Amino acid sequence: MEVVVLPTPEDCGRVVADVVTAAVEAAPGGVTIGLATGSSPLLAYRGLVARHEAGLRFDHVTAVLLDEYVGLPAGHPESYREVIRRELTDAVGIDPARVHGPDGSAPDPLQAARHYEALVTSLRPVAVQVLGIGANGHVGFNEPGSSLASRTRVKTLTEQTRADNARFFDGDVAAVPRHVLTQGLGTIGEAEHLVLVATGAAKAAAVAGAAEGPVTTSCPGSVLQLHPHVTLVVDEAAAGQLERADYARYVLAHKLAEQGW
Repeated sequence: MEVVVLPTPEDCGRVVADVVTAAVEAAPGGVTIGLATGSSPLLAYRGLVARHEAGLRFDHVTAVLLDEYVGLPAGHPESYREVIRRELTDAVGIDPARVHGPDGSAPDPLQAARHYEALVTSLRPVAVQVLGIGANGHVGFNEPGSSLASRTRVKTLTEQTRADNARFFDGDVAAVPRHVLTQGLGTIGEAEHLVLVATGAAKAAAVAGAAEGPVTTSCPGSVLQLHPHVTLVVDEAAAGQLERADYARYVLAHKLAEQGW
């Protein structure tokens, strides 16, 4: 795991956009990118929109989403398919037919989970999977206690996660669905490059657990330690509980240009 500690959230967004840009440019014949929603990746997505406006082409990109709320009707403004369309894919010109997410409005969520697992498998390799992390260490919507080998399935959100996400529902916790469809930790781990971005002091404990704690279901993000290619991009506030933050800064300052991300 490469831990990249940067001064500001804007710096973090730039590096994540750099990683995605490199993957897009390296595969003009077609590439699959995994996208996360939530607040953490937004600056990266805005950076990608700016690069598209400057000439970066996305017409050969296929996008797969990490998760989706169960029970929100299709087209609901806070469904993750709508969020990612609004924040990124429409703005960079990805064909809507190439943007895939779990069907949270399906009458049978369990079957929808199986279908999405098969779809993601058929679209591999996922060159880059963008990730965020919850304050309780969840990645995707794999809440604490999730199997580290889990596949796409239905999960029940913790009350902490529902409270955290109420800001997207006008502060109304009751409006936040209790259930979600999410790629499992095993599914996520089959992407070639995992790029997790976290900013702000509220994420510091989760970041420390994911990067330096034991690999445990109590902090689902800790499973990233077992992946061969992970870039953890954090600002100074989110790095506040990392014991090896100084070494991460030293490594970044002396990074070989040939190493890339």
